[in-house]
This record gives sequence, C-alpha cells and structure tokens, in this order.
Amino acid sequence: MGLAISVGLLHDLAAHDQEGLAHHRQAFDRLTEALAGEGIDWQEPPATSPAPAPGATCSAGFPYSHLTHLRRASVLAARGEAVTPASACDPEQYERDLDEVADESSMFSSHLLCHSDSAGYYVPVDFRDPLFLPEESGVAGAGMVGSSVRLLAELLAFAPAIGVRTEPDGTLSAAEAARLGGARAEHEQPGGGFEAEGYAWLQLYRACRASIAGGRAVVFH
Repeated sequence: MGLAISVGLLHDLAAHDQEGLAHHRQAFDRLTEALAGEGIDWQEPPATSPAPAPGATCSAGFPYSHLTHLRRASVLAARGEAVTPASACDPEQYERDLDEVADESSMFSSHLLCHSDSAGYYVPVDFRDPLFLPEESGVAGAGMVGSSVRLLAELLAFAPAIGVRTEPDGTLSAAEAARLGGARAEHEQPGGGFEAEGYAWLQLYRACRASIAGGRAVVFH
C-alpha cells in the first residue's frame, strides 16, 4: 500500500474506467463548489476537452513513509537545522523530529504539511495558505486543499537540503531527474542517503509542474 498521485485523472479514467470516471467527476464538482465558497474560481478540465499536452499529466506513487520523510526534511531545513536522511537517523531523534513536524503543521501555513497523506487535492491556483474546507462539503482529504503553485515553491526552497540540484529557472536536468528517479519506490533504501526523500520530491515536483501546465489538479488517492 502506498500513495498514488495523478494529474489528468479524468482523461485516464475515460479510457479505462467509466464507473470511476463518474465517481471522480462528482468529486471534482464538489471540490469546485466548495472552492467557489472560498472565492476561488477553478474547475477540472473535462475528459472531453482536447487531450493534454505532453508534460501536462502525471501518474506516480511511493510509500506513505516517503512522504513523512520528505515533510521531516522540509521542516528541519525551514528551521535551519541539520537535515539528515531518514534512513540514517537514530529512531529516537526521528521521533523528536516528527514532533517538530507536528509543531510546524499547527501553523497551518505549509502546503506540503497541511494535507492528507492519502487523499485530496492540490489545485493550480496561487493562494497563500492551505484551505480547510467545511466537512459538509464532502471534499476528500478531510477538506484540506493545497495550491500546486505554492507546493512547487516549497519543494524548490528546500531541494538543496536533500541534495537535489535544480537549474536556476527551477527546472531539472535530464540527468538529475534520472538520478532521483533511479531510487526504488517500494522500499526504504539502504546506505544512509536521501533516496526516499529525493524520490518523493521528484514525484511531487513532476505532479506540480504538470498541474500548473495543464490547469488540472494533483489528486492524492
């Protein structure tokens, strides 16, 4: 079991799963209505719209633990503390680091932290703080919705702390993307490096870029 991430979900479902397509269309309709209540005008492009351009869709996944490791790294970096790989961290220190993650999450300002681990959305609209939609809205992920624009900015901000080398314009070279993607998604990597953090970072980075390029939501499912 792990986290699946999709951008362009309706297009994929239209080709493979009509029942799932109907379900997610309704879910997107609820999301659009709830966002309108927050003054945000956005809707997922329909599956009947022109096929997404290259780079405007994304499908990825990784273990839930990778997301936890990535969040820990982001908090340590934001607080100016030494960022060590989760795979090389003492268990007791790791738990203390997670307490810091909880403290930082309570500030309700980080789009990486303030989001469900397993469900919900990031939409390609630039709003400052994560949204907490009313429970009655029925939006997946306990109503927590992030901005893929802000999430991308957060990812780029702490990338150097986990050894990710971005270009000056925020892009990745083909070699760097290949290096990050070479880590196995299914298991914790031995050796004490940032393999887990880097792999999760890459998949979220790609999803945010696709979301912004195509105007589609990043979907956790």
